[in-house]
Amino acid sequence: MVEPVDAWWRRRQWSRGVPVPYAVGEFRAAWASYPVLIRQYHPEWNHGVVLTQIPPAADVLLTWECDVGHVFVATPGEQRARPGRERRRSVWCPECAVQAQPQRWPVLPAEWPDAVPFPQRVVRATGRQTLPAAPARGVPAGAVASSRGRARRTGERRQPVPRALCPKTPRLPSGEAFTSVCAPATASAVEADLRASLAARFDFTFDRNAIRLDRPFFDHVEAWPDIVLPELRVAIEYDSTGRHGLEHVGPRQETDRRKDRAVRAVGWEVVRIRTGRLPAIGPHDLEVSGISARTIDRLVDTLRELRGPLFVDAYAR
Repeated sequence: MVEPVDAWWRRRQWSRGVPVPYAVGEFRAAWASYPVLIRQYHPEWNHGVVLTQIPPAADVLLTWECDVGHVFVATPGEQRARPGRERRRSVWCPECAVQAQPQRWPVLPAEWPDAVPFPQRVVRATGRQTLPAAPARGVPAGAVASSRGRARRTGERRQPVPRALCPKTPRLPSGEAFTSVCAPATASAVEADLRASLAARFDFTFDRNAIRLDRPFFDHVEAWPDIVLPELRVAIEYDSTGRHGLEHVGPRQETDRRKDRAVRAVGWEVVRIRTGRLPAIGPHDLEVSGISARTIDRLVDTLRELRGPLFVDAYAR
């Protein structure tokens, strides 16, 4: 049963028989991959309870503040599931999400020529009341970057070609690497630097961008890793939380797991370079702070562990 944070804390004190049921930092790892939620949470609005003291699965009502200044109430589960498939900063705030939707203006009768239509108040599905807006903080309203510039800085990918405009996946054996016209063109400078660093060390083939699968993955029977190494049958993914902290978290992390399973099912291996405090989701993932010479060394060592040092070094320049 969902309950306010103060009542939930008192109940946990009684059930555990201690004044502090959960120590500060006990759930730090669970919240580390949600930088937006860490920024939106304020202990002074939640009876002094720190976010790292709250289990992610707790049915407790917490108070949050979005970057615009809207203050709203939601449970940890609702917050962690909010990103969905959208890439807008407002998806974590119910008020911002409502304002981002196109407003429907009421149709007035013809006998009211001087009446001015007005937007109707929208009530969220949760039925919870929104608190008065706090002073705006964070990113200024005019600080808006272009989609290309944002993608180059954060590693976000462009949208793939729509299925209606995309030709059918060629008839290739499962696990075959090929060049797909349906794959989204990446605008990430980080991925380009990573590809250039590998090309400087090894004579791999970098002109493939897709892997033929043996089962559909969403709308296509192919996967589009960031870097495809057909000689080693290894796919490399670069993961970051993005500018707004929406990438590779929540439901999107489950999509990454499903993609990895589909790629491994056709005989490939996946190495994910996880930045922004994203936890590893695979046995060979690298948790790093960014792309550096040390990161490339660790990646090369991982490739040698997967396919053998003699086989990998055979492609060394």
